[in-house]
This record gives sequence, structure tokens and C-alpha cells, in this order.
Amino acid sequence: MTESAVTIRLTAPLADSAFAVVGDSRLPMRAEGGGDWTIQLPAGTDYLLAIDHQEPRPDPRSAWQPYGVHGASRVFDTAVHQWHDADWPGIDVVGSVIYELHVGTFTPTGTLDSAIERLDHLVRLGAQTVELMPVVPFPGDRGWGYDGVDLYAVHEAYGGPAALQRFVDAAHSRGLAVCLDVVYNHFGPAGNYAPVFGPYFTDKHDTPWGSAINLDDEHSGSVRDFICENAIRWLREFHIDALRLDAVHALADDSPKHILAELSERVDGIRPELGRPVALIAESDLNQPSLVEPRAAGGLGMDAQWADDVHHALHSYLTDETFGYYVDFGPAAVLRQALERVFVHDGSYSTFRGKRWGAPVPPDLDHRKFVVFTQNHDQVGNRGLGDRPDARLPAGAVAGGAALLLLSPFTPLLFQGQEWGTNRPFQFFTDHEPELGAAVTKGRLEEFRGHDWEAIYGPDAVIPDPQARSTFENSKLDWLELDDRYNARVFAWYRRLIALRHELFPTGGGQVQADFGDDWFRMVHGPVTVIICPGPRPVTVDEPRERVLAAWGEVNVCGQTVRMPAHSVVVIS
Repeated sequence: MTESAVTIRLTAPLADSAFAVVGDSRLPMRAEGGGDWTIQLPAGTDYLLAIDHQEPRPDPRSAWQPYGVHGASRVFDTAVHQWHDADWPGIDVVGSVIYELHVGTFTPTGTLDSAIERLDHLVRLGAQTVELMPVVPFPGDRGWGYDGVDLYAVHEAYGGPAALQRFVDAAHSRGLAVCLDVVYNHFGPAGNYAPVFGPYFTDKHDTPWGSAINLDDEHSGSVRDFICENAIRWLREFHIDALRLDAVHALADDSPKHILAELSERVDGIRPELGRPVALIAESDLNQPSLVEPRAAGGLGMDAQWADDVHHALHSYLTDETFGYYVDFGPAAVLRQALERVFVHDGSYSTFRGKRWGAPVPPDLDHRKFVVFTQNHDQVGNRGLGDRPDARLPAGAVAGGAALLLLSPFTPLLFQGQEWGTNRPFQFFTDHEPELGAAVTKGRLEEFRGHDWEAIYGPDAVIPDPQARSTFENSKLDWLELDDRYNARVFAWYRRLIALRHELFPTGGGQVQADFGDDWFRMVHGPVTVIICPGPRPVTVDEPRERVLAAWGEVNVCGQTVRMPAHSVVVIS
């Protein structure tokens, strides 16, 4: 059978000539204007690209890197896959229960195909959206994915681009949406050949990774197209339902139209064609509601954003950790503010940042537009030992955090293994070449010292070496834990909470009201009251509602009084 021909497009606005190198042949590419060069190659062809008289390099728009980030690109035809999701109507990811996973550690073999085998577990849990941590190629075989360099491709160790199409198809067949984590604020430190072909970077701005992506300097138009077309390709050709945009506060852009507003506008332009809901979800630590406000009102038009303050307030309240970036969190009054008003720093002074931070969320802004969590890859993996709350807290305290999370008006996110109370850590791991790997390890140790982790781990704690394979292996889920009686109980608790969410808030919730006393905290959300007693002492709480929907611990509800033992939770209607 004759292989289909695929158009390879290179953006090199400063080049006088461009070539595709296939074996010993140097094939001229056609100038299309605007700095674009094209050539058609059969699917499955291995090739490199070169401009003028420079050395051939991997294609910045490569869809397939079977030999790693430094090797030849391979032509991939996205149209070959026979989709089976024609009847998939899609769901509104905003407001759904999201489940974040890392492909490499989610299953023993760490591939997209093996992850398909666990999708029925997520259905049983009640999750509605699967969020994949970045899947684009990065140096080596193992890593978090945020050091990706080939933004149009899929990591070969995960199965390559065809495996992602199979995964999405399989998820849709089970009624699950797929959200893909994408990184547009930087390229990884190894294997990034994009600057060889054009001005993808600018020195106008500094970032934690060095020179900034060129979003507002000369020739930035082609770089902005590179980003927006990448996002649209995932939605259109891979049937992705939502994109999680990593650390958008690091997108340095002083142009009249911010790149996020342009991306939102261009995605809006293809929504009718797609015929299903799609969403853009931004991670930002700026605490600015304008991120999710309409462009017509001066906002950036994102559909949702992560809200770290809710995590910090809940985590610090449950753990008493008030060091590092938790310094302004901890008291029950701070947790109440986070649940009622989203941002704790809403224009107030941030001790950790040393300045006023954020802006208040308008009272009429839908709280589903804020993604919240008690665990995610950052909040677990960036701890010194990558330890979970379950490793340090009583089970009832963790169960209480889960109840506040899943019955809140926000969009809740769970992190892999959380739903059965795993104690397996999720640590920071890399697979760089020795010199770069040594620098990463050194930087990780310095970061550990800067976050005051000694306060909980002690001065002699041994921080896992990111480069050690054992760090990666220790981070893999152990699915056999589900057979344990305790873990099965935790899983049943999460299932019950999610079922209540689906039953009571099918189209989302509204505002909440919270109050608290010594050793207890209460959240009232519409028809539901959640009371948690996370501490070591029993409590008695006056409560007019009496119908118990779920409880962790031997809670007694009698008349208008709730008696709760230590480390307990009750959900009342």
C-alpha cells in the first residue's frame, strides 16, 4: 500500500533556503511566504531539516521523534487513525471531576496503551476528565514532561503519537474527556533546536529558564502562530477536549493582544467545527480573576484557572505547616476565606512574595472556573520527599479534606492514587545526560534548602536524587494496594463523595458559607453541610440538618447536635 504524503512545514523567517534531508538526499523545500517553507514526504519517512548551509536538525514541528529529542524526525499522518468517537458529544470539562495522571508512573509499564487498561477504574471512581501531564518528547525516557522540546510530538517511551490517539478514543468510548497539559512558557534545556531555524527567543524578558519565548519582539508573529496552531492541532487532530496551560504567569508578553487572548480567540473560532465543548485551563499564581473573564470585558478569555490558594489554605489548616509559601495560611479563618472567596491573597500583602498580590474575585464569577485540589503533581512532587498527605495525616483528616474538595463549588482535581489513599510518593525525577543531570541534582538540593523543608523532615533528611532510576521507580503506583482493606475503604469514600457531587450538583454549585470552632470546621454548600473534625479531640457542633449522607468515623447526629470523634467527617443534608 502506498504511504500517504504529509506536508512538512518549517517556519524559518530569516532563511534564504531550506531543505529536508532524507538519507543522503538534500531535498529543497518550497518557499511559501511569511517565512514558511514546505515539502511533502511519505508517512513513515525519517528526515531532518536544514536552512541555508547549516547542519540538519530535528523538525521543530515534528509529530514523531522515535530516536529521542536529538534524533531524526519521522513523518506521521494523523489522518490514518480510524476514530470511533463520532457519537462522543463531549462534556463541559469545567465543573467536572478531573483526574490527573503521569503516564510513566500510572502503570507498571508506563505507556498510554497500558493506561487504557485502567480507564474503567476511573469510570468506577466517578471521574469525568482524565488530565495527562505533558506527553511531548523530553530528554531520556523518564521525567515529568515539563522539559519538553518537540511540542507537536508524543514521547516515544509513552508509545508515540498513535498511542495518544488510541488513548483518547478509548477514553471517549467510556464517557471520559481528556485534558492535555501543554507547556508554552519555555523549551527544555536539551534537544531544543527551534532557535536554529528562527527567532523563537528574545532577550527582552528574563525567565527562570533564561531568554523568554518570543511573543512580542521582531518576528514574534510566527512564534505566536507556532503556539496557537499547536493548541488547535491537539483539539482537532487528536480530539483532545481541554488543554491545561502550564505556568502562564511566565508567558512574558507586552504586545497589545496577550498571547492567551489570541489563543482564546482562535480556539473560539474552531468550536463550531469541532461540534463538542473544549476548554482552555490556565495554571497561574497571579491570583487575577481577569484570566477567566471574557475578552470583551478586558479579560483573557480562559475557561478556567488553577487556584493554589484553596490548596494552601486547606493543606496548611490540616497539617499545621506554615513555613515557606504556606506562611500566610493555616488558621481556620483563612480556609473560610479561600472557600468563600477563592483567593486569600486578593490584593493583600503576601509575606512569601514580599508584596501585595492578586485581586478579588467578583461575587458573580462562577466558582467552577477555579480548579482546586488537595494533591497534584506540584504540591506532592515539589515537596522535599514527594510525600503524600496520607503519609503524615490521620485518615479522618485526609477524608475531611476530600469532602471539602469534592463537595465545593469549584472544579475538583484528584491526583493519581489519591483516591485509594496511597502512601507511594511522587518525586521529582529526570533522565538527563550526566553533566546536565548533575546540575539538576544540585539545583534540587538548593531548592530544598530554600523551602524550609527541614521543619518537617529534620536536618538529616536524604533528598531523592532526580537522576536516580530508583526515584522514578519509587514514584510508580502500586495497584495491588487497592486489595488492602483500608485502601478499599478510602476508595469507597471518594466514590461516595463524587456520587453525591454528581447527584446534588449536576450543573455546578453556587456560593458556600463556612464557619468554625475549636477543632471543627463547617462548609455549607446549597443542600449539603460538611463538618470535619481533623484534630485529636472529639467535638460537639450545633447543626440544624439531620440526614447523614456520608460519614467517616462514628459520628452521632441527634436532634440539632452532631457529636464527632477525633479525626472524623460527616456530610449532612
